[in-house]
Amino acid sequence: MLDEDQSEELSPDERRQFDRSRLIVDVYFDGSDLTGVASTKDLSLGGLYLNTTAEIPKGATLTLRIPLGEEHIVVQGDVVYSLPGHGVGVRFHSLSEETRALMERALPVQ
Repeated sequence: MLDEDQSEELSPDERRQFDRSRLIVDVYFDGSDLTGVASTKDLSLGGLYLNTTAEIPKGATLTLRIPLGEEHIVVQGDVVYSLPGHGVGVRFHSLSEETRALMERALPVQ
């Protein structure tokens, strides 16, 4: 994992470990004294971007419920960057084997 100071110097492509999917779904989030629904912009096995006007601070831990087809997954992740008024980037904590397999089946191949 990259040191936070180093990750700021790398381009987004260099920081990305997983391919992104342009799958847009409504994600339910809870954490940092906030609860709400936001749409995704990008989703991968490593994390996602939430389009939201909610001000969620960098470093906040969120519980996310993500619909994937007929099923939902529940994951936790940390906000790694925040664009107030626009959205946040979230890096998932480690995924279970079952969650990872479901995501791999559900995410469109780019």
